[in-house]
Amino acid sequence: MTSYEQYIRHSAVPKKVIDEFLDRSKPTWAQFDTELGYILANSMQHDGVDGCWTISTVQANGARTSHMYTDKPCRINTYGNSFTQCHQVSDGETWQEYLAAHLGEPIRNFGVGGFGVYQAYRRMLRTEQTDHGARCVVLYIWGDDHNRSAMRCRHAVVYPWWKLSEGKPFHANFWANIEMDIESGQLVEKANLLPTPEALYRMTDPEFMFESLKDDLMAQLYCLESDLVDPATIDFTRMNVLAEVLAVAGVDRDAPEGVKPSVRRIKDAYGFAATKNVIQKAVNLCRAKGKELMILLLCPTATRQLLRGEHRYDQEIADYLAERKLRHFDMNVAHARDYKAFNLSVEDYMKRYYIGHYAPSGNHLFAHALKDRIVEWLDPKPVTYRDTR
Repeated sequence: MTSYEQYIRHSAVPKKVIDEFLDRSKPTWAQFDTELGYILANSMQHDGVDGCWTISTVQANGARTSHMYTDKPCRINTYGNSFTQCHQVSDGETWQEYLAAHLGEPIRNFGVGGFGVYQAYRRMLRTEQTDHGARCVVLYIWGDDHNRSAMRCRHAVVYPWWKLSEGKPFHANFWANIEMDIESGQLVEKANLLPTPEALYRMTDPEFMFESLKDDLMAQLYCLESDLVDPATIDFTRMNVLAEVLAVAGVDRDAPEGVKPSVRRIKDAYGFAATKNVIQKAVNLCRAKGKELMILLLCPTATRQLLRGEHRYDQEIADYLAERKLRHFDMNVAHARDYKAFNLSVEDYMKRYYIGHYAPSGNHLFAHALKDRIVEWLDPKPVTYRDTR
């Protein structure tokens, strides 16, 4: 098994890939952004239901293109990762468009695939201080988003799966992130280390990649849990200090089952701490701007756990939202209710709605599961829910 240093060095990106990513004369899935690393661009991907191509386009304000009732005032902006963006479906097949059609008013989609909770919040922070802001703000949290928030460069962790050699679109470069300062025991916000197109070429240098990420604790935790690196090549000293800060047990190198259980415990605690911090930032932003916030939850892992009658791994976040009486909607619970209407295995049930991300059928289910919470939230009610007699 490779060392952590070797693994990170191998994440260096070929110059040709950076050239193509920055070439705005050609359609690409993502485009460079100085703060967030990348945002959505115009593209067609061969990744849709039944093997079709999907059409994804972006508006001047950076939102995914809307078609429903765009001549009407917009009261809802949505932020999050690919399940907000609605990757693997075309523009008119997103849950925002299905919901907008039902309500008779537009819903903006600022989701970007690969974002963590923090990156989605930074997109929210940027947009909600402009004329494109909305009264009602939705922050969508998906499973791995907790961990992504604390990574400096997600590409350096997941690059073996995102096979650039096969022409898959480059993204997940360095971005603004949140991470734990283990000296102070406080979560701190960090700026993008590579904030210009010229600086992005430093990702071609293996030495730069390692020097920039050698002390990235979330990257180390992620690599260890995924069996990507040899645990013997990790110095657990700082990781155990992080565990102490998070009030969880440190890494047990002598455990019969290896280090993975303790690593997973620390990783989840770190990610959940980051998510709680970001949620509070979003609450504070909305209060300061006279806006209202709703949190959406979905994670296929948590969904499967609920369908099997198991404890969901992210219960801590669900409890956090409930205890603080924050407005939220949990699609994992909605799936558990929906599952009772079928006589299917868990995996056969999931295939009804997922093709990796949601298929159009999944986005439609999501929209109609969410609609009652949205109608209850909006004042005045959407035109389709008013007594117009």
